[in-house]
Amino acid sequence: MKDLSNLRRPKGANRPIKRLGRGPGSGTGKTSGKGHKGQKARTGHHGIPAWFEGGQMPLQRRLPKRGFTSHKNNAFEIVNVKDFDRIEGDTITPALLHEQGLVDLGSGLPIKVLGKGDLDRKVTVKAHAVSTGAREKIEKAGGSVELLEG
Repeated sequence: MKDLSNLRRPKGANRPIKRLGRGPGSGTGKTSGKGHKGQKARTGHHGIPAWFEGGQMPLQRRLPKRGFTSHKNNAFEIVNVKDFDRIEGDTITPALLHEQGLVDLGSGLPIKVLGKGDLDRKVTVKAHAVSTGAREKIEKAGGSVELLEG
């Protein structure tokens, strides 16, 4: 009877270890299946990275450098005036923006309001920075802007 206490491996599951370098009659003598010379025939780890091209100039160095990545883009958490439409209430604060999923307060970045879109109701906006266009649209709708410190 077979149960978990006397399980055995299936027949043919265990193979004998191939013994390398035991003379020409063994079939794996002389170079022991490693070919002749070269980095992979040597002792130790032959850790060649997947991207190594054998000394040829690597692809990432052959291709031209293009474009520019600004590291100043992460200065603010950005919110547009059009996003205020989906927020209920007259006062828009960083906590309310975070609650609505518009900004990430955990990033520690200040919040800036930009002027993309239109605003058709009176709101009081509390943010760290406001663009000129956004300020004009908020005040034109009858609202006001309060700048926060930090």
